[in-house]
Amino acid sequence: MSTREVSDREDPVIENLSQLAEPMAAGEKPREAWRIGTEHEKFVYDTADHHAPSYTEKGGIRDLLGELTQFGWTPIEEGGNVIALKGADGNVSLEPAGQLELSGAPLENLHQTCAETGRHLSEVKQVGEKLGKAYLGLGMWPDKTREELPIMPKGRYGIMLNHMPRVGSMGLDMMLRTCTIQVNLDYSSEADMVQKFRTSLALQPLATALFANSPFTEGKPNGYLSYRSHIWSDTDPHRTGMLPFVFEDGFGYERYVEYMLDVPMYFVFRDGKYIDAAGLSFRDFLKGELSVLPGEKPRLSDWQDHLSTAFPEVRLKSFLEMRGADGGPWGRICALPALWVGLLYDQGALDAAWDLVKDWDMEGREALRSAAPKLGLDAPIPGGGTLRDIAGEVVDIARSGLAARGRLNSAGDNETGYLEPLAEIVKTGKVPAERLLDLYNGEWGGDLSKVYALKTF
Repeated sequence: MSTREVSDREDPVIENLSQLAEPMAAGEKPREAWRIGTEHEKFVYDTADHHAPSYTEKGGIRDLLGELTQFGWTPIEEGGNVIALKGADGNVSLEPAGQLELSGAPLENLHQTCAETGRHLSEVKQVGEKLGKAYLGLGMWPDKTREELPIMPKGRYGIMLNHMPRVGSMGLDMMLRTCTIQVNLDYSSEADMVQKFRTSLALQPLATALFANSPFTEGKPNGYLSYRSHIWSDTDPHRTGMLPFVFEDGFGYERYVEYMLDVPMYFVFRDGKYIDAAGLSFRDFLKGELSVLPGEKPRLSDWQDHLSTAFPEVRLKSFLEMRGADGGPWGRICALPALWVGLLYDQGALDAAWDLVKDWDMEGREALRSAAPKLGLDAPIPGGGTLRDIAGEVVDIARSGLAARGRLNSAGDNETGYLEPLAEIVKTGKVPAERLLDLYNGEWGGDLSKVYALKTF
């Protein structure tokens, strides 16, 4: 989640609704300026007893962030606590229970993206070895209860933790017990955004299936392959889901603005502090009638903050965020941007991917979204068949898109190699969670502590 450094009191006050589409329109870029931004989270644990370290304990999260500054990262503070780092490779930040996230820099190609990931993982592993900490690349804590997990000292998290139980049964699990990989991608125009949004939203359940990696809860199988994805089904219905309006005629920036105006607020950031506005209306804020800031109208930074508080399967800000994948190890961190860049950054591939899904109806898309976390590649797709029937074709389309891009590394290789983890899943028919369940039911003998011996990074 985003980290604010300043209150931005000098930025423009929003005087009319037309300003609300400006961040989306400002994201338009010519093809040669399209970039790739990859975000990935990981669980931190103590190597001695596998507990999740608190912020303040010796060798804990605060110390981990402090040690990372040796690699050139600059601390970002909130309330006197270092809660993030910024540097050439983007930002290192904390999720609510201390999950460590890299929000990578906007990069030109997948070779750079994967190198960035490698640098980050090398740095955190070096620091971890010094502090007695290591990392798990999974979509959900396999063995921790909510009560066993620490809370990081970030103001927005306190507000969200208080609000979540009012609107869903699993919002606290989303915040405290899950990790994801995401990729942020550009568009050239409103029409290009619409085609990319529709295509990626329809295919997001396939990404959920291919990257499914959260089959355990509190030490036992939970009956799902991506329990992380299932958690979103009862987190907060006002700000999650498959956004049916994206597929309606006339969809564009203004329609997304209307959706976001209907999403209840979480907070307002002023003078370095988060003011609790959970459940209040941004429409009231526009009229100067927000109860926690009476008479004050929002600034553009308040709207940009608000855009970051919706969590649909694909999210629009000044770029499109792909949000369907579980956290995972190094190879799959590189594979997720490879999948979406291959599908969305070449027009021929984008057209081919859209052709696969353009006739799906909304009822079928919703049913697929509901089924994928449990059934993985066996989830039924609209019109008959399963995700398994199209997975290979989608990966092949992505491969063709990457080949057409022709972005080579120093060895002369293009970007298609980063799809190999997904090609292997298609070939074997087993998603990562199924491999974990095979281990649990086989050589681990039901002992889930063996998961900590996995070399996920």
